[in-house]
Amino acid sequence: MRFVSYDAGEGPRCGVLDGDRIADAGPGGADALLREGGLPDAVAALSEPVALADVRLLPPVLDPSKIVCMGLNYREHAAEAGLDPPETPTFFAKFRNALADPGAEVALPGYSEKVDYEAEVAFVIGRRCKDVPEAEALGVVAGYTLLNDLSARDYQFMTPQWLPGKVFDGSAPCGPALVTPDEAGPHDAIEISLTLNGETMQSASTADLIHSVPALVAYLSKLMTLEPGDIVSTGTPAGVGSVRQPHVWLKPGDEVVVESPTLGRLETRLT
Repeated sequence: MRFVSYDAGEGPRCGVLDGDRIADAGPGGADALLREGGLPDAVAALSEPVALADVRLLPPVLDPSKIVCMGLNYREHAAEAGLDPPETPTFFAKFRNALADPGAEVALPGYSEKVDYEAEVAFVIGRRCKDVPEAEALGVVAGYTLLNDLSARDYQFMTPQWLPGKVFDGSAPCGPALVTPDEAGPHDAIEISLTLNGETMQSASTADLIHSVPALVAYLSKLMTLEPGDIVSTGTPAGVGSVRQPHVWLKPGDEVVVESPTLGRLETRLT
């Protein structure tokens, strides 16, 4: 199933996307359903289903307690950066202000001239958990979505901590849907690509992850309690603009599309 958050003019609601129609599943985003006991196995079709064209899509998770992003977690990306694959997962945080709607216009921060794109597969935690064994980790994953980890590289590398370059408003476009694992496909075979103004810049699959989805769940849940609706973005593949020669930095008017055969299409325009 494909759960979306949307606004038809009366506030955020969650629904199940079926083609160009949405069957309503109640108020709030998918995270509200997760906190209330989990995603339903089925949603009754509305007598008058909501047309996708008549609503504004929102990030599938509206109010996560955490947005955890992995760094250097694709083998080819670590190689293009000239770095050894990290033995321990490297991660940083984004915050609620970073989330942007599917199809949103995102303003580039005025203080940076080196903003980069990063196509990522993210997963969402389905239930409260701590110290999850890796063999059981997929059982706490509610589903998968797309995320673009927009990064101000000049501020990212001003300090040993990457956070200053990762937190500007709208720096995490996310969506379009939370896709349940049965439709997303095997956790280690999810394909992802990114185009910039129609040109393919990144193309890979989660088979290239250094630390797999189960390994990430096990590691993160050892360090902290994970909550329903937490977003974990698994890292970006090779092809980012900062390692290209010449460098490729985002500019106003650019259109970035992150796409996956199973997870859908996430479009963002920079202003």
